[in-house]
Amino acid sequence: MTYFQSKTISGQAFHAVREKTEAALKAEGFGVLTEIDIQATMKKKLDKTYNPYLILGACNPVFADKVLQAEPNIGALLPCNVTLREIENGVIEVAIMDPSAAMAAVDNPAIKPLAEEVKEKLLRALASI
Repeated sequence: MTYFQSKTISGQAFHAVREKTEAALKAEGFGVLTEIDIQATMKKKLDKTYNPYLILGACNPVFADKVLQAEPNIGALLPCNVTLREIENGVIEVAIMDPSAAMAAVDNPAIKPLAEEVKEKLLRALASI
């Protein structure tokens, strides 16, 4: 089972792809709750050099509420991660997690259709970037 979907974008600045990604997520009802700057963290903690790499924790509050009502401990699997990373000079990969894959381990039939709906929203956001 694939746990993510991605696309690559060429010829755009990293910050521009980030802005487009956040706008696409917003259009699907998501906000960005968290940000992890892998490049800065690895430099600071391990003195390793990474290309630009961000992990954005995206949340759609309506769906978060629904899955938390159905399964209170599901917060361990939230939010939905979206990554942006420069894979080579001028080529940026945007990847979204597959909520259906992430939630497959949860033994609660009420979760599956919600995960599928969130997956479709994330796929639409990815396609529009």
